[in-house]
Amino acid sequence: MPPSPVYSKTIRIPQSAIDENGHVNNVTYVQWMQEIAVEHYASIGGIEAQGPDSTWVVREHKIEYLVPAYSGEEIEVKTWVENIRRVRSLRKYEFVRKADDKILVKGETDWVFVDVKTGSPRAVPQAVSKIFDLT
Repeated sequence: MPPSPVYSKTIRIPQSAIDENGHVNNVTYVQWMQEIAVEHYASIGGIEAQGPDSTWVVREHKIEYLVPAYSGEEIEVKTWVENIRRVRSLRKYEFVRKADDKILVKGETDWVFVDVKTGSPRAVPQAVSKIFDLT
């Protein structure tokens, strides 16, 4: 069970996400991971908490493709923050087909909190850590 509240949304897979093999393109999942992470962070006040001089950047994505998905299917995209460390945070994801509750894809992203001007890592402020309610 995820340590912080799960943020989720349902999407219907558009034809534009389909590759030459007839299923969702692998890169599309990575794009969806980033989009839902930003959407979740904004929805809980993360952008305001971090201030204008800092931002998150991706250090690493890991993704495991389990079952293909196809155009027109509804999938639930889930994300949660697994942990926050001094300058980094691990966020996890699941993509679940609504019709049969099969997990299609599992992923995680290692995010680094950085100074906007220098690009150097900076400590995650308490105001940012607090919004994730990892207690």
